[in-house]
Amino acid sequence: MKIYYDLDSISSIRNPVVTTGSFDGVHIGHKTILNRLREIASNIDGESVLITFHPHPRKVLFPDTAGKTLLLINSQREKIELLRKTGLDHLIIIKFTREFSEISSIDFIRNILVGKLHASKVVIGFNHHFGHNREGNFDYLYELGQYYNFGVEEIPEQDIHNETVSSTLIRKALLEGKVQRANAYLDHHYIIISELLPGSETCQSINFPTLRVKIEEESKLVPCDGVYAVNVLVDGEFYKGILNIKNSLPLEVRNIEEITIDVHLFDAEVNLTGKTATVFFAKRIRDELQFDDKDAMSRQLKSDLAEVEELIY
Repeated sequence: MKIYYDLDSISSIRNPVVTTGSFDGVHIGHKTILNRLREIASNIDGESVLITFHPHPRKVLFPDTAGKTLLLINSQREKIELLRKTGLDHLIIIKFTREFSEISSIDFIRNILVGKLHASKVVIGFNHHFGHNREGNFDYLYELGQYYNFGVEEIPEQDIHNETVSSTLIRKALLEGKVQRANAYLDHHYIIISELLPGSETCQSINFPTLRVKIEEESKLVPCDGVYAVNVLVDGEFYKGILNIKNSLPLEVRNIEEITIDVHLFDAEVNLTGKTATVFFAKRIRDELQFDDKDAMSRQLKSDLAEVEELIY
């Protein structure tokens, strides 16, 4: 997958089949669009193209209201890795600014889809809108496609989960700790990609070594406090693990620096501090607890380990 961070760096793309959107979560609805994109591209000897935006448009347009409290399922790095796995050919990440938001739908079509990409076909999800004040829709796109000589296809409502609803459901499930439900909506495990840092000194003192998982972006959604069964991928190796989240509060009151995420890995015989890891969330085991002493903490952690070891995931 080729990645472009500005429109001027785009090289020639063969018969581009294009879609646009935020694609936060790269969930099952997004995959329906991307699969159709790839299918059409294959049929016309073309290449699939996704135009997405960073930061999220709501963060720019409504920084003090809806954007302020918006938590995103993926960091940009996580979204790129998930999109890479879909088989997408080209990813264009446009820096979203207030100036860019003023571009009309006709200018977006004329200057970007036609002028820069020379799109052969444009695929959109049901009820998708684009351009200034979301004025562009399927009918408008189809009409201009006739004029500029590109095809347009809308994924039927029955074939796709509405993006806003699906992303909202996923966020809600994760904030309630319902990881398995969120994973079903996503059609893959919820992930955190992070550098591994030295973990809890308290856990180390009771012979339960951990590594700290660092959150890269302020708006990254972190599941609710508690203990989770996870898999952790580092340097091509998978490790089964148990992970604890503490101080994950709603964005309007949380401090990203105060969130602590510590993971204990089974059978990790090498020092992984400083490595980049992908954490795959499988199941929430219990609430975050307060302990009177280290002995009580140790007993609970041994019980957690036994429960996680019995899980098949």
